[in-house]
Order: sequence, then C-alpha cells, then structure tokens
Amino acid sequence: MERFSIDKQIRYFEDYFKSHHTDEKDFRIGAEFEHFIIYKDTLKAVAYAGEDGVADTLEKLKEKGWKESFTDGYLMGLFKKDINITLEPGSQFEVSINPFKAIKNIEDIYLDFLSDIVPILEEKNQYITTMGYQPNTKIEEINFIPKERYKYMSEYFKDKGVYAHNMMKATAALQVAIDYSDEEDFKRKFRLANLLSPILSLIFDNSPIFESEVYPFHILRTDIWNKCDNDRSKVVTGALDKDFSYSDYAKYILNNPPIIVKNSKGEFIFTADKKAKDIFDPEISSREEFEHILTMFFPDVRVKGFIEIRMMDSVPLNLSLSGVALIKGTMYSDSNINTLLEIFKDFDDEKTNLLKKRIMEDGYNASMENFNLKDTIDTLIELAYNQLNDQEKEYLKPLQKLVKIRKTPAMLSKEKMKDSLYEAIKENILNDKVLEAKNE
Repeated sequence: MERFSIDKQIRYFEDYFKSHHTDEKDFRIGAEFEHFIIYKDTLKAVAYAGEDGVADTLEKLKEKGWKESFTDGYLMGLFKKDINITLEPGSQFEVSINPFKAIKNIEDIYLDFLSDIVPILEEKNQYITTMGYQPNTKIEEINFIPKERYKYMSEYFKDKGVYAHNMMKATAALQVAIDYSDEEDFKRKFRLANLLSPILSLIFDNSPIFESEVYPFHILRTDIWNKCDNDRSKVVTGALDKDFSYSDYAKYILNNPPIIVKNSKGEFIFTADKKAKDIFDPEISSREEFEHILTMFFPDVRVKGFIEIRMMDSVPLNLSLSGVALIKGTMYSDSNINTLLEIFKDFDDEKTNLLKKRIMEDGYNASMENFNLKDTIDTLIELAYNQLNDQEKEYLKPLQKLVKIRKTPAMLSKEKMKDSLYEAIKENILNDKVLEAKNE
C-alpha cells in the first residue's frame, strides 16, 4: 500500500512548475560559474580548512561586504544582492548569479566578484581557475568539505558509479538557467536542451586532464556523469519524447531515491535507497523541503522553477559569457527552437546516446548516418547569433572563432601540454584577466 497519494504528489509538482510560468516579455537568463582554487606554485587544489584554505578566503571576503551563510556550524557560503557563493563537495567555488534580461548585468556582477576575490588570492599565492576537471590533484588527495549532506552522499555513492566521487570533488561546470511560459513551452525547450546536450559538452569541453594525466578522448565530464549514478544523472528517461510533461518529470523524481531529505528544522536525514514517492508528503512538506528533493537529482538538464542546462564545462571568462549568449539566442526564439527540433526530429534516446559516444571518441569528427555534426553546430551558432541584439552578439564571437577552427578549449590546452602544465591552463586563470582589466 502506498504511503502517500501518488496523484497528490504529482499534482504538487505540476502546481509548482505552473507557479513559475513566465510571460515571454519577462524571460530572463541566469548563470552559475564553478571554479577551482589552486596554489600558484604547485597548481594543486586548495582544501577547505587551514590557514590558507578556502574557508579563510570566505572569511576575508566578508570584509568586502559579503554576508555569511553557515551549514552545520561551518562557514559554507556568502551572498550579496543578486549573487551567491556556495562550496561544492571538493571546495569548488560555485558563483550563482540571479537571472537578468541582459547578459551585461551577469557580466558586471561576475566581474565584481572576481575583483573582490582575486586580490585576496594574490596575497595567498593562489589562483582561481576555470576548468572541467582538477588540473593537478588526484581524487584521493581531495577532502570533502565538512558538510553533513556530503558525508551521506559520499557513503551512498560508494557502490554506485565508479566516478561518483570524481563528479562530486573534482569537476566544475558552467550552468545556464532559462524560463518557460507554459507547459508546451517547457516541453519543447526541455526536449531541445537534452538533444543539444552532447553538442554543448563538445564545444565547451575544457577537461584536458584526468587524474594528472592528459585525457586521450573528448568530453570527460560527460563520461564522469555517465558513470556516476544511473538513478540521478545522464538524460532523464523519456526526456526526448515530444510530450514529456510536468507529470513525467515528477514521476522521474518520485520513482528514484533522493538520498537525503531536509526536514522542517532544516536538518538533513539520510534516506538511503528509499524512493521519493515513499518520503515526500505533499500535505505537509514545505516548499524548501520539496525544492531540496529536486536538487538531489543531477541529470544533463534539470527542472526546478526554471530549466537548468548543465553539461558545459567551466570555461575561461569570455567563453563563459559565450555560453550564456548561446543559450539565450537559441532558447528564446520560437523559430530557432523549431529549426533545431526539425534537425533532430529522428533522434531518440538510443540515437542521442550514440552521438554522445561518438563525440567522446572522435570529437568534431564524430560521424553518424544522416547527421552532420559540424553543420549542425554551425547552424546552432548562426541561429543564436542572429537572434541576439548587437551588443549581445559580441559575447558569442569568442565561441564562433573557436568553432570555426574546430577546436575545443581542451584541445588547445593539450597542444600546450608539451611546454608546461601552467601554459596549458593559463587561459583558465582568472587572476590575470582581472589584474589586466584593472591596469587598462
């Protein structure tokens, strides 16, 4: 006998998603930028604790007007108006910027953050970097931050995918969030975002190194996610169906284990293999408890009060803004969505997984019958560019140049590995970009 009414549970999901419908004229775009903090002399990861640790950096940022956020008695984040800093399991810095209509607002807030943190890191002889995977630190050398949630997750993942801990402690991404106007708009955008997932992984591939060795293939983070946990990663089952609905996403969440839930006191409770449908009580659960369950699933494309596109690697500053521009120019145009859905009209789960596999092996040279990867990427870039206004077209140009020569950030880094690891990752070091801008 079911503990809770599945119909009421699904209706709760549907009502939640409907409550976030947004008029097209009010569409905005949000972004999360994830970073590694590493030592200048060794290029090794900086840990949470210690005199020069990440926690100390958070403490020093407080002096610049940032407000504190504590978890389990530890300083785990900071916030200002329109921006939040949180820490990922391996002390990665996640910078989340509230959604805006204009990309310029996101850029300005992000640069303000960098202007605050870079002088602190310079004094500590550390870099803030953008890459998809830790450049010079092996997974066993990275400690989990002292957050109870991650203690439970690390234990749970022990007998799951082989790369679950790599995902948690050693990866970093660029994530972009978009609005939807109604359920039909959601269906089209969610389907297209999942179809584009392998392509976004490729053109933003910035993971040249795995466990301190040159990675011989492409889109490493995709491989890591694929070997993380089948219950909560990869493409959501059924997401490529044209009629994939709010209720379908609800069933995806309800029929899988959230690992941890948050109670009314804000305490985390380990639920192991219990499925969400046996835990979530739509009659008494708070909005915060419900939203926590949504965050415990990490598919390529995730749904909350927005659609979150998650498969781009953390990339250098100019390409980060290209990523935001690409998603905005693509997803906020009905004609662009229609054109791209037509290109992918014959794609299902099997064909999309095959494309992903071919890209892992061959990158831009991946081939599939009746599908031209390079032409599709060119079309995607052109459609997005034409949709953007003149100011925002500028943000897309760095990506246009990279795609034109059929290179990825990871490929460029690998070409420089023969010189030194520093030269290979130099473009990802944000200290230099901020200091250069200040001296101009």
